[in-house]
Amino acid sequence: METVTISPKFQVVIPKNIRESLKLAPGQKVQAIAYEDRIELIPQRPMKEMRGFLKGVDTDVPREHLQV
Repeated sequence: METVTISPKFQVVIPKNIRESLKLAPGQKVQAIAYEDRIELIPQRPMKEMRGFLKGVDTDVPREHLQV
């Protein structure tokens, strides 16, 4: 686990090993989400890069019966 410090301008630096493992680039956008008592940063990826990322996911999901 990495620890970062919040600057007086409320900025943080993402540690190098995390940047490299997630292949983050300067200027790349991330979504900041407050979840319970933590902050999650989720990298935004181009749609072309997302192609095939759900390969192998089981799409057989039980559905509710529709009443007509």
